[in-house]
Amino acid sequence: MHFAYVIAGSEATGGAGIQVDLKTFQQLGVYGLGTITCIVSFDPKADWAHRFVPVDPAVIADQFEAANASQDLDVVKVGMLGTPATIDAVAAALTSKPWRHVVLDPVLICKGQEPGAALNTDNALKAKILPLATVVTPNNFEAKALSGLASLDTVDDLVEAGRRILAFGPAAVAVKGGIDFPGPDAIDVLVERSPGGGEPLVEVLTAPKIGRERVSGAGCTFAAAITAELAKGASVLSAVRTAKALVTRGIEARVAGHTPFDTVWQGA
Repeated sequence: MHFAYVIAGSEATGGAGIQVDLKTFQQLGVYGLGTITCIVSFDPKADWAHRFVPVDPAVIADQFEAANASQDLDVVKVGMLGTPATIDAVAAALTSKPWRHVVLDPVLICKGQEPGAALNTDNALKAKILPLATVVTPNNFEAKALSGLASLDTVDDLVEAGRRILAFGPAAVAVKGGIDFPGPDAIDVLVERSPGGGEPLVEVLTAPKIGRERVSGAGCTFAAAITAELAKGASVLSAVRTAKALVTRGIEARVAGHTPFDTVWQGA
């Protein structure tokens, strides 16, 4: 039996957050445990805007203690944190024990936060969580924010963003071009530290884009799939390839609802 742990927010529609993470773990044959950092409830009366409630840091610590006492956990995905206080609690928890792999989905913007609070959260994430990661999975917007690049319009841009994000300390960066990347293909680039300390290793992963609209849960599913595969002993490159294929299938079989967005189907 393989185990994977996730520290992330709860999203009530089931299309993102810890709900997606645990479904993805299950799909890939991994037993999942989780700690909730915040509760996000879309507001259908206000154009589906985010309603955001952080979990008390002491409760986060309690959840971490319970999960890690119940199983020998050494692979973790970190998703939405949302506040500097939450980041402090999670950083303290993560550094309290060794990990084989830490996968970070760097959710930089919490919709509903004031710009100043969001910036403080972003800076805390970069300083305290990013250096702990084995793999970071920024989307197009997050990669620009972390790398300082103004645009990501070419594969070389994606590679350069990955190189710059490596400077924060992670072992690998999977930069997702996503729907914002020009052209007909969904292109992701894995930039990984060379074991010999030379130039980073680069792998370009390509699949045709499916539709022109964003699909909720794609990023969560991608990072969770990487986490599950690493828990089973896969290499980073193999885990990213599996995650890319799984997300592609999940978008093809996406689930429609009363929301203005479709969601990835983890059972595809």
